[in-house]
Amino acid sequence: MTGVVEAGTVISLISGVISIIEATKTVYDAAKNAKGQPEAFRQVAARLPLVNEILHSAKERTETLDESARDALKPILESCKAKAENLENLFQRVVRKDDDKWYDRYKKAVGTLVKGGRVEHLMEEILKDVQVIACERLTGTATDTQMKELEEAIKEMNEMPPSLPDEAGSFIQTHSGSGDNIGHTGPGTMNLHKGSGDLYHNVISGGATFGSNPSQQVINNYIVPHNSSQQTDSQTRKYLKDLSTTDPLEDKTRIEQTKGGLLEDSYRWILEHSDFQQWRDDKQSRLLWIKGDPGKGKTMLLCGIVNEVSPLTKLKDEEAITLLSYFFCQATDKRINNATAVLRGLIYLLVNQQPSLVSHVQKKYDHGVERPFEGVNGWVALSTVFENILQDPSLKTTYLVIDALDECETDLPQLLKLVAESTSTFPRVKWIVSSRNKPDIEARLRLNNAQMILSLELNSEHVSRAVELFIDHKVSKLPLIMDDSALQKTVRGQLYTKAGGTFLWAALALKELEPVESWDVLDVLQEMPPELEPLYDRMLRQVQQLQRKDPEFCRLVLSAMTLAYRPLHLLEVGALSGLPGQISTNLDNIMRVVNKCGSFLTIRENRTYFVHQSAKDFLLGKAFDKVFPSGKSEVNYTMFSRSRDIMSSTLRRDIYGLHAPGFPIGSVKPPNPDPLSAARYSCVYWVDHLCDMKTGHDRIDLGNNGVVYIFLKEHFLHWMEALSLLRSTSVGILAMNKLKSFLTSQLFDLVQDAYRFILFNRWIIENYPLQIYASALVFSPTYCLIRELFKDDEPGWIITKPITESNWSACLQILEGHISPPSAVTSVVFSTDGTRLASASDKTVRLWSATTGTKLQTLWGHTTTVTSIAFSADGTRLASASNDNTVWLWNTITGKWLQTLKGHPDGSTLVAFSTDDTRFASAFNDDTIRLWDITTGEWLQILEGHIAEITSIAFSTDNIRLASASNDKTVRLWNATTGEWLQILKGHTAEVISIAFSTDSTQLVSASKDKTVRLWDALTGEQLQTLEGHTSGVISVAFSPDGTRLASASWDKTVRLWDAITKEYLQTIEGDTILSLTFESPCLNTEAVYSYRLQENNSWIAWNNDNILWLPPDYRSSHAMIKGHIFTTISSNRVIIINCKEEFNSCKR
Repeated sequence: MTGVVEAGTVISLISGVISIIEATKTVYDAAKNAKGQPEAFRQVAARLPLVNEILHSAKERTETLDESARDALKPILESCKAKAENLENLFQRVVRKDDDKWYDRYKKAVGTLVKGGRVEHLMEEILKDVQVIACERLTGTATDTQMKELEEAIKEMNEMPPSLPDEAGSFIQTHSGSGDNIGHTGPGTMNLHKGSGDLYHNVISGGATFGSNPSQQVINNYIVPHNSSQQTDSQTRKYLKDLSTTDPLEDKTRIEQTKGGLLEDSYRWILEHSDFQQWRDDKQSRLLWIKGDPGKGKTMLLCGIVNEVSPLTKLKDEEAITLLSYFFCQATDKRINNATAVLRGLIYLLVNQQPSLVSHVQKKYDHGVERPFEGVNGWVALSTVFENILQDPSLKTTYLVIDALDECETDLPQLLKLVAESTSTFPRVKWIVSSRNKPDIEARLRLNNAQMILSLELNSEHVSRAVELFIDHKVSKLPLIMDDSALQKTVRGQLYTKAGGTFLWAALALKELEPVESWDVLDVLQEMPPELEPLYDRMLRQVQQLQRKDPEFCRLVLSAMTLAYRPLHLLEVGALSGLPGQISTNLDNIMRVVNKCGSFLTIRENRTYFVHQSAKDFLLGKAFDKVFPSGKSEVNYTMFSRSRDIMSSTLRRDIYGLHAPGFPIGSVKPPNPDPLSAARYSCVYWVDHLCDMKTGHDRIDLGNNGVVYIFLKEHFLHWMEALSLLRSTSVGILAMNKLKSFLTSQLFDLVQDAYRFILFNRWIIENYPLQIYASALVFSPTYCLIRELFKDDEPGWIITKPITESNWSACLQILEGHISPPSAVTSVVFSTDGTRLASASDKTVRLWSATTGTKLQTLWGHTTTVTSIAFSADGTRLASASNDNTVWLWNTITGKWLQTLKGHPDGSTLVAFSTDDTRFASAFNDDTIRLWDITTGEWLQILEGHIAEITSIAFSTDNIRLASASNDKTVRLWNATTGEWLQILKGHTAEVISIAFSTDSTQLVSASKDKTVRLWDALTGEQLQTLEGHTSGVISVAFSPDGTRLASASWDKTVRLWDAITKEYLQTIEGDTILSLTFESPCLNTEAVYSYRLQENNSWIAWNNDNILWLPPDYRSSHAMIKGHIFTTISSNRVIIINCKEEFNSCKR
């Protein structure tokens, strides 16, 4: 009965918290309009319903928990209840309807509370407790929307201005060495603590919590957020997982093993070198660049340095305050050959050692971006986080090490710029980097007195001695000459001479000598040429002289490895290289073939790597004709066709056995064994290999019924499901877009349709993999080619499908994200280069990728609704206007706020940049326009004249004129430099809503509620033409970039296209209005009665609380009536009828 009692206890705790929160809300509601109310109480009260919604859901799920889970939940609930009681106590003591002395009561209440603090702090901690419950203890309790609201609410509480000044509730603390620790909690109270033990009022291992702010603790002399340990640990793990495309610790170990192990004697010389010691000891020496030719041992030197430094840092000593982070680049591995990966790895190790630094990572997630470090803005986001970490006041001396800069193939200039700038900006940071002798690297590092070069060529004596020590060690381990000291001495001498101070040459030669009989050793050694490239040449000749078919098998493996986008698992080598079946499916056989490939390749943990980047360079350079006798296209064709075969035989519907149509990606765990393991590479890179066939692609039938068509016809949905499970949905978008540009055949139509299908359904596919067979199919256009091909995969429990559009509309994708509080999107604008899109709503601006629809940034700062946004012409800045009477300027690359411009007495409605980015204009509710200097942020002129609200402003392309439209039925033209009024354009009989200049600045077009579009001469102000045809007010108008067409949008639900030269009407674009759905389930369960419902803001149709069909935004309803099993929901101009069986059991189809 213990479990039953415990369940009752937990339910009672949840009920208690719910009651306290409801009582607190009741107290506030009774006096919410009272005079003098602190703003913090209003903001806290607004978040109380969210807490109770989630707790009610948690209460329903509690009985499903086992005893251990309930035990884990109990302390969190007790903590939450204590905070809720303190919050209610504050509201009870402070909130009054009959007077305005809130502040005095509040100050007194906070000062006398035994526990707790300001209302915003208490609320933040309650929200965090609820987040732990929803994320970890009762997963699924909160909807995705509620989770996002929780995150935003926590951020809002955290960033809220203090509701009381510090003297009312702060804690002043000083610490004298390891002795006295004195704290002052405000007027009238002082606690004196002597010794090194615990300090009032919380006992914390390694630190203490002070004063009225329980959201902070002091640890190791720096302040970090105080959360429940469960949440801190889980969030840190999540962020580290998102960062870790690879673990630098494991990379270092693998590289050492691949190179035959790290020999201490071979690197000790550098520790005694004056340049290294100066870098280590001199505070002004912040960068040491170790450079040298291939094979000189740069990587092993850095491994040795890391080993020597590690014991003095937190990597090996938890008590240390010094941090060490490092990264080893390898050009042959796409995961670790780019600047973004370097920063991921460096940040990963820094946060691992000092978890408080995770707060800088978390900020990127607080901005509402799901995967902030992926995509085109990954570098920008990571570099911002990295720089914030380096300037964190808690950071002490930090060593940063990057090996093989020359093998960073993507964004190396940006990485070098960051390294160079940080040496002068962050005095506590010391860098060691290595690379080949490359002038471009030296130029970009901008070496000065704080930056030093250690050239291995100028230290050849040290390097040669290190190579000799390496040879001595390895020769002593050669098994077949181990007992012949005289022969060992001769072998060592010849190796010394031929190696020429090159570690790689010695390592390759010694590897070749391992199986050689003692009587042949000197002969084999005599045949080995000195220097690296001749040695590679000899290795390749030996491969070509193997018996029977082995030379061809090796060529197949070497060519595939050379063109692969990352190191390959042995089974991937067998599958992709074109080896015959009896070899390609047997791990041991593949390993034998790889081992026959000279010493070009090495194997670690069943994964194949190049022994060195120079080996790959040799195969692509001097040995190209031997490795690629028919060119690279032939090998790419093999890798493409093999990838297609692998996917065709592996991919299937619901490959992970999730079953539930609404199974979220966050809860997916790959089964063991993972059925996708053999197809991972193929799923991600098959299109790349197809498109890499620069020539020879005519051998592939790219028409209808060709190999690509057949694959897409049979497995397109399975492939997209797999990409979703691999967290690579964006790969599908980019792949189809890349394939489109590659094709000229009839296949183009199918690929274009597939591209539209992914783009339109990206969000749901990315987050709920199996909805690709439900929502994505059901709500695609009737004549969507993908829908037609996969009609048998549509849910069988939907009898009558919804009426959708016949074909894809002009809408490529619906971008969702403005969720709290729900409100209309007020402004949307593209960057000039068309790569990004900005949208404004609620108090935020969001930046999106115009290619994939991925959310890039969320810009926070305004305190009320953002009404208008505009990109600068160069796309680097964005202006946002708000009803909070301010205009904000943002850096669109970093997402950072640049300036806040104040000057209007009333809310801002519109902003526009001049095309030369020197000025911008803003219109406000006081019927005026202000011109601003972008550089200084000062306003230049006030333009007055309109007598009603200004609805649109626009600069001419030549920046000479500014036009403004108003509800006073006029358009005004102004001198954009002086602010002088030029003309009033009259003619409209109702409010003018929108205006636009032609690209040559000679014409102006205006749209009005009078149902007309009017063209004007922008120089004289003369009306040129009136365009009629709309049956309701015209709300937007624009010229095409080439100036040949004009588009107008109206409340009559149409967009009309016009010839801008002849003024003739060209086309009308309309939309559908009514749709109908009928549902029935063939899968019955007669033992239980379930219920249907709409949930998560009416975005899902659910069965017994389990999501089964996602409704795209255009198909959602704002009202719903439920009667039995009949749903009638009404949206704007849409009616949706859902008829379900009384009993339903979720099934696949």
